[in-house]
Amino acid sequence: MPSLVQYLDPEVIQQVSRLDLRARFIVEGFLAGLHASPFHGFSVEFSEHRKYVQGDDLRSIDWKVFARTDRLYVRKYNAETHLECFLLVDASASMGFVGLAGSGTTSSNAPAPKLLYATHLAAALGYLLIRQQDAVGLAVISSGLRQFLPARSRRRDLIQLLAVLSTIVPAGQTGLREGIEQALAQIRHRGLIVLLSDLLTDQDKLLEALHHIRFRGHDLIVMHVLDAAESAFSFDGPVRLEDPETGQSTVVDAAAVRPSYLQALHEWREQLQQRLAAIQADYLPLDTSMPFDRALVEFLNERCRRS
Repeated sequence: MPSLVQYLDPEVIQQVSRLDLRARFIVEGFLAGLHASPFHGFSVEFSEHRKYVQGDDLRSIDWKVFARTDRLYVRKYNAETHLECFLLVDASASMGFVGLAGSGTTSSNAPAPKLLYATHLAAALGYLLIRQQDAVGLAVISSGLRQFLPARSRRRDLIQLLAVLSTIVPAGQTGLREGIEQALAQIRHRGLIVLLSDLLTDQDKLLEALHHIRFRGHDLIVMHVLDAAESAFSFDGPVRLEDPETGQSTVVDAAAVRPSYLQALHEWREQLQQRLAAIQADYLPLDTSMPFDRALVEFLNERCRRS
């Protein structure tokens, strides 16, 4: 691991080291069963044609050009040579929600499990991209854009990204639309954008921002991260529910509201998937009970099959 001299705090160094090791474990396990890059073809920005050579994927042949010239050419995309990916991580207070298990928080500065889940996914994606010499950047969002790292492809830049991820503390109200717009203003080239969030915000404003991402020509993946308790509503008896961002609370009987809650959750996810599909974006619903490495592997394998 490269020197962390710029991060002299021993606690920070330890957190970065753990995150680096975990990301490496996820990615190398994933790559062991994969023969092609999961990101090939993510960027839809056409670059040029080149002559077909034996071994090229037949799906990449431009048959219209063949019909005109009687020669085989394949389409070449920018993703074949260089991909820029930006990881947009929601660090608002709602990402600090801890369900019934309450595990994972070992100190006042440690990220809560829902945010920890998102940062592990982001770290694994960053590790994978830089391993294949692509560039990855980071935007940390709460009420707006909290921190921004431009896309870089060197190993030492990955360490800086991991250092930021490992020290994120959830705080502030959710301002995904504002944060996304501020991040987009600093992203110059079309590429891949991955949003990791619980999406607990105004849906129309959120979809407006996500539509803007697609309008700018970026490929978009939305990883919808909820706590296991938020997905299953696994509470018993009277429960006080409090909004971590506004402080508003209410007391409900868990058994009485569970059916309507789960139905509303199902409809919410269905609507999100449909609206994102309409703008040709990918949607992955997750919760913290799911092994995130398996979820990542399955999702990226699906992307490979469809590319």
